[in-house]
Amino acid sequence: MDTNYKVKLKLIAEEHGLQSIHASRDYEDYTISNYNVSRPALQLAGFYDYFYPAEIQVIGKAEMAYLRTLSEEDMAASLDRFFSHRVAAVIICNRIPPNSVFVDCARKYDTNLLTTDVATSEFLAQLINTLRTHLAPRATMHGVLVQVHGEGLLITGDSGIGKSETALELVKRGHRLVADDAVEVRRMSRTRVSGSAPEMIRYLMELPGLGLIDVRKIYGIGAVLPDCNIDLVVNFEHWDSTKHYDRLGLETETTSILGVEIPQVTIPVAPARNLAIILEVAAMNNRQKRLGHNTALEFTMQHDSMIDSGWNL
Repeated sequence: MDTNYKVKLKLIAEEHGLQSIHASRDYEDYTISNYNVSRPALQLAGFYDYFYPAEIQVIGKAEMAYLRTLSEEDMAASLDRFFSHRVAAVIICNRIPPNSVFVDCARKYDTNLLTTDVATSEFLAQLINTLRTHLAPRATMHGVLVQVHGEGLLITGDSGIGKSETALELVKRGHRLVADDAVEVRRMSRTRVSGSAPEMIRYLMELPGLGLIDVRKIYGIGAVLPDCNIDLVVNFEHWDSTKHYDRLGLETETTSILGVEIPQVTIPVAPARNLAIILEVAAMNNRQKRLGHNTALEFTMQHDSMIDSGWNL
């Protein structure tokens, strides 16, 4: 599947420690825009329906074992036809040395040929994860992202409502800042969204009256985090005495981020409310719900059961 984003093949090679056997003339600038990876077993046998040359091609022991069963002429014809499709790159796993036919075809069609000593299945998992990270759909959101008790909380709300001040109080209480003001979100899967800070403002926080502060330098490396999953969206809004707020927590609210539904809670902001403590509880409560423990639901069920049994207040 093609995306609107690209990543340089050279960067992928560096991240995975790949050794280049043949680098194409445009290797330095060659980009990958498809996060699917293919093992071309059927293609080497001559079946090219549903073949996508834009995908990185990974060859392991099985493909190599099949090629060894062919005569030299058949092997040369199979590899020549395969490389003639101008594939994005060919990576041979398990540090299997490519024979001369492989190298000749890579040079003939100027195709990137690389090797790794990592086992095929393990390398495939690592490569797919890398590509999905670099090519994931993304957007920039206004808010503050912190990790509290292992839960990623995205704090949203109007400017000046106290998002940064609350995040700073959480950092003082031992939690970690990921991003302030601007949060780059990426959809890592159909159920997972992660967030990070733009590189220029990473670990910086804006406090009205003080300006910019470097949280990492003031509170130490343990007070910041480069990225984390977004597990809960916390929306701050000014207290409205005419509005009904959920008292038990039975109402389930979600918000969509890049097509992924994320649990959301709305916290009314008013003088004397300790928002940092509330967010700590919100983080722990969200984890508890994910583990199958819903306090409000359990309380309601117990209450209804006692009413049905004839219990009176």
